[in-house]
Amino acid sequence: MANASGPAAAGFLPGEFHHAKSNVEYRVSEESGKVWLSYERDNSSRELKGRRQLLYFLGSGKRGRTFLFEQDGYWFEAPINWYARQRLWDMAPGYQNAEEMPLTLPVDSGCLHCHTSGTASSLPDARNHYRDQPFTARGITCESCHGDADAHLASGGAVHMLNIAGLDPVRRDSICLNCHLEGQVAVNRRDKRPEDFRPGDDLFDFAAFFVRKGENGSGGRAVSQWEALLRSRCKQKSGDRLACTTCHDPHGSPAPGQRVAFYRQKCLDCHGEGRFAQLHHPEKPDCTECHMGKPPSNDIAHEQVTDHWIRRRAAATRQPLAETGDLVSIGGIPVDDRELGLAYAQLAAAGDNALTARALALLRNAEREPAESRGDHELHTQIGFLELLDGKTVSASAEYRTALAADPDDSVAAADLGLIEAQAHRYNPAATLWREVFARDPAQLTAGFNLAVIECGAGKPGEALETLDRILEFAPDNDRARSMAKAIRAGSHVCRAR
Repeated sequence: MANASGPAAAGFLPGEFHHAKSNVEYRVSEESGKVWLSYERDNSSRELKGRRQLLYFLGSGKRGRTFLFEQDGYWFEAPINWYARQRLWDMAPGYQNAEEMPLTLPVDSGCLHCHTSGTASSLPDARNHYRDQPFTARGITCESCHGDADAHLASGGAVHMLNIAGLDPVRRDSICLNCHLEGQVAVNRRDKRPEDFRPGDDLFDFAAFFVRKGENGSGGRAVSQWEALLRSRCKQKSGDRLACTTCHDPHGSPAPGQRVAFYRQKCLDCHGEGRFAQLHHPEKPDCTECHMGKPPSNDIAHEQVTDHWIRRRAAATRQPLAETGDLVSIGGIPVDDRELGLAYAQLAAAGDNALTARALALLRNAEREPAESRGDHELHTQIGFLELLDGKTVSASAEYRTALAADPDDSVAAADLGLIEAQAHRYNPAATLWREVFARDPAQLTAGFNLAVIECGAGKPGEALETLDRILEFAPDNDRARSMAKAIRAGSHVCRAR
């Protein structure tokens, strides 16, 4: 864990990679102690060439590694990752089929707090915008699990750090689950941020985690060990006595030649009665081979999932992600209408339109509690989004305005409200909204392009070009912006007042 992040030069992995779908050639190289990502496409109609300096890496390299770069105070992940199991470079997870280079993948605090220490909170205008560097220490330090060390150091060790073993089971487990619990859907509790979690806190005071009721074990997610473990007979019979640290030492892993014997002994600590060890397949000392399959991951390319369901016969084939069924909170942790409604809204936003009505009903119930909903911009933004999906633009507009009154920096509410205004031919307020969104968050490329279209339509080609050039500054492979800018400069795109 101490090697989970660091300066790019310390985690440098040279390589070249050609992505066939987008026809982009990538190269990672080092020059005078600086690490660079170069990209190029040899195509006269879609010419692309440039580079970004990589400043930090995330990932110990055991599974993979990604790199971070900064532009005007905004922090992004590189569009390509190193995948350790196959020892190759490929696109970042979810972008294998991208036809354009994705150079605006935001890095947010929720991601950083699991790979770094001293994670800062982002500025309110964008989730990847930071006043200074986004974290203070490389890797996972002692304080990440054992709490603030100031008193311990000041006393020369007389004041002990957090006694993890003395915590109640939920707070003990929360230290691990803070980074090793994902769920199919996760929702932050109101006014809570992942980076605010501290050792000794109850993680479930900060977030609620959900899976489909009929999910099959791990669901094929790379970070799904706890969800699967809760279904195992080992956990159900052992209860709170079985924790992550029962089998895993966070301070180190056994050497490769000792792994089988090490983990076999962990099993025998509970299953070593009588002559079990001598009689139960002594020719196969690796218990995980039969009982903890390693199927391919559904969400990270070139990776496997160690299934912690611990079944009699674990499947080695890919485990399907449940796509139907009710959502249930992991571990049976109590949730309210707001949290469950936001979880269903996430699935609706991902394309499951059948859940729109269900999510809306739950969130409307939450909205009826004025003391709870007042100032809750996320609640109102999601209701607005669901109303917009359902074609109810008037009520959606009202919800978005309520959300913006609570948080003027809510880019989702502002961008969608701009869309409603433009559809009603109210172009000036639409342009104002999109201009504000794109000014504070350059990763909002759609808002930027929509703004350029309105500026062009208003007979302001100069302003349209400024907007398009800013899009291309952050996303140089954005074909819509490139084509429109080229047409305006060539005089073939007529920008005239409506």
